[in-house]
Amino acid sequence: MTALELNQMRLYFVTYNVATKFPEEDPRQMLGINSNNPEGLPDLFVVGLQEVKSQPHNMVIDMLFEDPWTKIFKESLKTCDYIKIRTQRLQGLVLNVFCLRKHLTRLRFIEATYTRTGLGGMWGNKGAVSVRFNMYGVKICIVNTHLTPHDHLCNDRIADYNTILREHAFQVPETQHVLYHDYIFWIGDLNFRLNGEDLTAELIDKLVAKNQLKLLLSRDQLNIAKESGDAFAEFSEADIAFPPTYKFEFSSQEYDLKRRPSWTDRILYKVNADVYEDVKLEAVKSNYRSHPSYVGSDHKPVSAEFTIKIRPDYEDHGVEFQPVSAWIVDQQNSVGYTLRGDFIPSPGDWIGLFHDGFSSLDEYLVYEYVGRGKPGLETFSVATNNTITERIYFSDSALKAPGMYRLVYVCQSGDIVGVLGMSPPFPGHRRT
Repeated sequence: MTALELNQMRLYFVTYNVATKFPEEDPRQMLGINSNNPEGLPDLFVVGLQEVKSQPHNMVIDMLFEDPWTKIFKESLKTCDYIKIRTQRLQGLVLNVFCLRKHLTRLRFIEATYTRTGLGGMWGNKGAVSVRFNMYGVKICIVNTHLTPHDHLCNDRIADYNTILREHAFQVPETQHVLYHDYIFWIGDLNFRLNGEDLTAELIDKLVAKNQLKLLLSRDQLNIAKESGDAFAEFSEADIAFPPTYKFEFSSQEYDLKRRPSWTDRILYKVNADVYEDVKLEAVKSNYRSHPSYVGSDHKPVSAEFTIKIRPDYEDHGVEFQPVSAWIVDQQNSVGYTLRGDFIPSPGDWIGLFHDGFSSLDEYLVYEYVGRGKPGLETFSVATNNTITERIYFSDSALKAPGMYRLVYVCQSGDIVGVLGMSPPFPGHRRT
């Protein structure tokens, strides 16, 4: 029985400070997809990166084009039928969310935003990026952050956290605040260090070698801030059973003792459990670990898995495409689709033509806007049970080469999108 049949979904998180290096190592081990997994693949992958190489004068280009790290994660996950649903970037901060293709049409209200905290909010070298969405009746928010560095600046990190909570805002009603979501996952290079001048880098290294992690974690600034209520008091974290993930010599698994080793790279979570009458929400954590075999950065990647309760029977509107036998290259083609439930198209909605094996919502070949009364759109029947069937036409230049294709209906209002329908694959061929 699948997790979905058990009213559950599995989410896999990775956070990695890549130290401005380009990807040269296979990411599949940190993603957990290079080994036999008896539980099958997770439903969602989330990858939060920090210090991705960025040129401040090319910030517009950074926002418009995929960085090499996003590309390598996307290519690795594409082989397992994952689709990238959103990337949000702020200079060196990058957050990517991927979902299995079979879940794509259950995504609603996808929205991304960012908050700068560098130089008092003037600069984006530090801050937060986030993606929020609804899926199977629950609201999920993921925040990736890079907070102020250096051992003695713990108060600045606490201020960063509170600034992000205060200023990070969404447009989706009822979830304008990060903490208003059902599930919140906060990941990243939080940069919290270890308290105490008596803890020299050499002593920390010796205690790690003796596996005295609990002693060191009692000095962890993040744990102390949580207990005092100064920062992250709302969040929980799985028990840490791995060595500090910073700071390593490049191309090595040995600590660079010019800095004190510490657990800068973290994955935290919060559940608002009692918001629905039909289910008590929960997140079960597992496999919180680091990946020491990666040596391209002075940090080690950290990953964690969560199994969350969802509401798969939550009634939702959507779009169902009529069967498509084939489209003809260099000819006008059309498709009919049915609006289910109480869905009413908005002026920003569009239907995109994709290759069958597309791996990102950004990979549409062409698209056409939908909306009653627009040229090229014909409403040809009104069905029972509050459904409406419409037909949309694509120009003769839309399909340019033979192959297998899909159509995807995207509901869009400003920067907020949802995927309401996807056609089965169909062939495109030249007229014989």
